[in-house]
Amino acid sequence: MAAEVRRTACARDCPDACGILATVVDGRVESLRGDPDHPVTRGFLCFRTSRFVDLQNGPDRLTQPLLRRGSSHEPIGWDQALELVAERLVAIRRESGPAAIFHYRSGGSLGILKGLADLFFDQFGPCTGKVGDICSGAGEAAQIEDLGTSDSNDLFDLQNARHILLWGKNPTVSNVHLVPVLKDAQQRGSKLVLIDPVHHKTANHADEFLQPAPGGDLELALGIARVLFETGRIDPRAGEFCDGLPAFRVLAMGRTVAEWAKAADLTVEQVRFLADCLANGPTAILVGWGMQRRQRGGAIVRALDALCAVSGNLFRSGGGVSFYFKRRKAFSPFGPAVQHPRVLREPVLGADLLAARDPAIRFLWVTAGNPVAMLPDSANVARALANVEFSVVVDPFFGDTARRASLVLPAPTLLEDDDLVGSYGHHFLSETRPVVAPPAGVVHEVAIFQQLARRVGLAAYPQGSIDELKALALRHVADRGASLADLRRTGGTVRSPVSGPLLFPDGKVLTANGRVQLLAAAAPPPELPAPPALPGATSPLWLFSNSTEKSQASIWSGKGLGERTWIAVHPEAAAGMQHGQIVVVASVTGAVEAELRLDASQRRDVALMPKGGHFDRGQAANALIAAVPTDIGFGAAYLDCLVRIRPR
Repeated sequence: MAAEVRRTACARDCPDACGILATVVDGRVESLRGDPDHPVTRGFLCFRTSRFVDLQNGPDRLTQPLLRRGSSHEPIGWDQALELVAERLVAIRRESGPAAIFHYRSGGSLGILKGLADLFFDQFGPCTGKVGDICSGAGEAAQIEDLGTSDSNDLFDLQNARHILLWGKNPTVSNVHLVPVLKDAQQRGSKLVLIDPVHHKTANHADEFLQPAPGGDLELALGIARVLFETGRIDPRAGEFCDGLPAFRVLAMGRTVAEWAKAADLTVEQVRFLADCLANGPTAILVGWGMQRRQRGGAIVRALDALCAVSGNLFRSGGGVSFYFKRRKAFSPFGPAVQHPRVLREPVLGADLLAARDPAIRFLWVTAGNPVAMLPDSANVARALANVEFSVVVDPFFGDTARRASLVLPAPTLLEDDDLVGSYGHHFLSETRPVVAPPAGVVHEVAIFQQLARRVGLAAYPQGSIDELKALALRHVADRGASLADLRRTGGTVRSPVSGPLLFPDGKVLTANGRVQLLAAAAPPPELPAPPALPGATSPLWLFSNSTEKSQASIWSGKGLGERTWIAVHPEAAAGMQHGQIVVVASVTGAVEAELRLDASQRRDVALMPKGGHFDRGQAANALIAAVPTDIGFGAAYLDCLVRIRPR
């Protein structure tokens, strides 16, 4: 049979939401490439997605329901599986109430129809829900407090910037389709400045690169603010569109510029350089997600919001402070918000699950997530999940969380899914279409919940086709060029009609009074526990568990991790140890073995490990990280972790 090229979009947890062209032969995906007609993808894909064919056609796919019997999982038919789930749901609700049922949904797929899982448990209960967001909780909460929303100017407005500050952001790995936009801006005269404690490939594209102390972003921002106040370069209208300007000034003036610079481990000249960038705008601040994954994460992002506002860059073309693009903005919810009888905090999920009483959590359903590998303190999360009476995991692959489930239900992969997706890296909407049919035995999650709804008597649960449900989600933008027909006529992607070139075109933010709410106070850096000083161990190092080119959380593409994970440090940080040596990485929370990599471009106080990784294989950096929430937003303080390295 001749090869056929079919179009879809990527719905995995990534800001790019790429357009994909799949080459299909005899019902099998042979290769993937970026859709050149997609306005952002521009004809190329990241390493992870371009190698997804290996996973799609690999031996680790789940293709039938699996029921735990003793210490192993055995195949079970779909009717038997769904009948078992329905029986357990009804019995547990009758015996213990809906609060004994907990639905955990994460971002393994960003498809809009995944929200129908929430609707099912809202209608069946409401059941126990989740609060917080381990990925972006602190940053989103900060911007909502300051600006009334967490959203951005149009992606291509960056071409109007004089300076672009990449503050803790590594687009070459985690936002790869931003790189051509940045290069275009540089060709138009923009200066690209990277601010990051970690040296990474994006430094090769930057005009300037500054490496502040880990966690020193707040002090750096306040030092910049002091320079702006001292030199009279605050926007003269700042008092009109900001609340709390005097208090923010007092906060910034609380230390000298030299003291702020020392706290950030930069020079006074570097702090003044950044102040000049903001004063000589338009200047855009692109906020990375790592630094808000600290106990002071919300305060850090609020300080950057304040810098953007008081310097006069917030309302300008080529300016703005971009942390997130509001990806659900154009889509209509499937049901009203409900009041949950109880919520569990995502960053401390293991502890909250174990502590739940009156009633205990007896039933757990996991949608689009692998919490054992994803959440901090993996060992405690694993214990908590194993403690639940009956658990269901829906996943294309048999991962750490699925191994602990009572029942595993196979889901379509991104190449088999049928959904809609928005992006948190740009303002385009896409339709995902199955480029191949899923294997026999794999059922779309919408169909799973529709069948369950009939079994448990939820008459109001939507039973329409996938296309009808897509149209329902698009109903408020369908007459504005974003209907399902529009998506299909344009090759699967349209620009969101509810997002303009500028986020705040009229000079007002979306807070209750239309004024920016400025940061007024900030806590000092937290005192973190360091592992015991064992013979041969290094000094305490800041652990950065970062995204990699090969991994999408616990899903690895290409060769993958192999037998063990790795850790990279400056050679002087691991004196006496050799590149390639197997070492033990220990924190107060846990320990893992890793292959040592020496990298002279890194600071001497940091250690880098891959984000995600398989807990059961001893590869999960999250086994080292304590479960501690951020100051606001119930994010997870992943980067507030100290480790020591010692020879095995």
